[in-house]
Amino acid sequence: MREVRTLYVDKGEEGVRLDRWFKRRWPHLNHIQIQKLTRSGQIRVDGARAKPDTRLTAGAQVRVPPLPDAPAPHEKGKLDPREAAFARSLVLYEDEEVLALNKPSGLAVQGGTKTSKHIDRLLSAWGEGLERPRLVHRLDRDTSGVLVLGKSPGAAAKLAGAFARRRTQKTYWALVAGLPKPGEGVLELPLAKKGVGDREMMVPTDPKDPDGETAETEFVTLSRAADKVAWMALWPHTGRTHQLRAHMLALGHPILGDPKYNNETSVALSQGLKLQLHARRLVLPHPSRGTLILEAPISPELRAGFDRFGFDEHEADPEPFGQKRR
Repeated sequence: MREVRTLYVDKGEEGVRLDRWFKRRWPHLNHIQIQKLTRSGQIRVDGARAKPDTRLTAGAQVRVPPLPDAPAPHEKGKLDPREAAFARSLVLYEDEEVLALNKPSGLAVQGGTKTSKHIDRLLSAWGEGLERPRLVHRLDRDTSGVLVLGKSPGAAAKLAGAFARRRTQKTYWALVAGLPKPGEGVLELPLAKKGVGDREMMVPTDPKDPDGETAETEFVTLSRAADKVAWMALWPHTGRTHQLRAHMLALGHPILGDPKYNNETSVALSQGLKLQLHARRLVLPHPSRGTLILEAPISPELRAGFDRFGFDEHEADPEPFGQKRR
């Protein structure tokens, strides 16, 4: 970009730091480059000098000086046509502000050590910079189902706000060992990350534990296979790491196919099954109009569990928790 431009801060970007505002639009800029441009006064907010950590207000005018061009994309990280087509095949819903994907089991949402294949990388199929969709919540690697993203900074901020303020209704389907009694209710049990053996797990803890976080899960039994397995609808009112898996284990009814949160009974029932947990339905406010109701067809992994224990997805109430909003 070789000319000076004036851009306006979107309503959904209220409170965003100046350096992050720039990074969203020009991801190739690094912190040092942005710092030099602000220090020299080339970047200005409402005509005045500003620091990289300046918090922007909606409607503010940002002076954008000529910026260095983005380097040519490295072939190693570039999506090939097959990967882009795969990303597009996951779409459940898309409009100008929202993208919803049916995340497969086994595919991580974000990269990390030894994780090169993930949803975040596949988002390059929609473009880079402002065109790139933004994650607003997460699913575990082995959990399948509805994953929502914002297609603009403003839309992403509103969607993330809906999750933060608990204005979403999330319905997960799970197959668990045994029959929970009572068959429905709300479990309020704080969780903390602790070392268990040679690995870390989320475990129940005392409410006074400084490392503990409040965690609340609503559950309803949808069907059962004799007294061995229950098909459950789970609604996490909070969004803690591994919350549903840890809570069901704490109830004594771990989710089948879980290699980490299990007991002898669930291991015996899980032979050959992957994690039986699926983000089936998500209801949340659209960033600019009405309500979004998104559903993901069950995954091949959950289908295997249904076939083994004789469950029929068409028998389920699509709104097992009713019209309750929290």
